[in-house]
Amino acid sequence: MEQALISGIAFNRDEAKLTVLGVPDQPGVAGQILGPVGDANIEVDMIIQNVGADGTTDFTFTVHRNDYNKALGILEKTSKSLGARQVSGDNKIVKISVVGVGMRSHAGIASKMFKALAAESINIRMISTSEIKISVVVDEKYLELGVRALHSAFGLEEGPMKRT
Repeated sequence: MEQALISGIAFNRDEAKLTVLGVPDQPGVAGQILGPVGDANIEVDMIIQNVGADGTTDFTFTVHRNDYNKALGILEKTSKSLGARQVSGDNKIVKISVVGVGMRSHAGIASKMFKALAAESINIRMISTSEIKISVVVDEKYLELGVRALHSAFGLEEGPMKRT
C-alpha cells in the first residue's frame, strides 16, 4: 500500500454554489440542468446529487463566482420546466483542498481533514474526492482559518500553500 503524502493545501476563493431543489429523480435530469449551463459556456466544478425518499433529488454544483448570476438566471428558467421546488445559491463560498498522493488508500486523511475543520467550528457544505485531493466547500469567512487549521493538522506549517 502506498504511503499517503500530503504535499500541500490549495484554495480557491472565486467559487459560487447553486442548488436546484426537488427535481424528479429520473434519468436525464442532470443533463437537463447542466446542459443549458454548459451551452452558456459556464464551467462547472464540483457536482453533488442527493436523492430523497420522496422521489425527488437535490442537485448542487459550483461555478466560478463571475458566472454566478448568469448561471442562476439559467437555472431559474430551467427549474420551471423540470418542476423543481426551488433554486438557491451562494456566492460567498470557497474551496479548500488537501493535495497529495496515496489518498485513496488512506481513509484517515479525510477524517483528519474533517476533524481539523470541525475543531475550528467550520461547517463543510460540500465534499469532493479524487486520487490526489480532497476538496471541501466552506463559507468564505472561514478561508484563512480553515487553511491554517489544515496546515497545522498535516504538519505543513512551513510548507506549500497555493491558490487554484
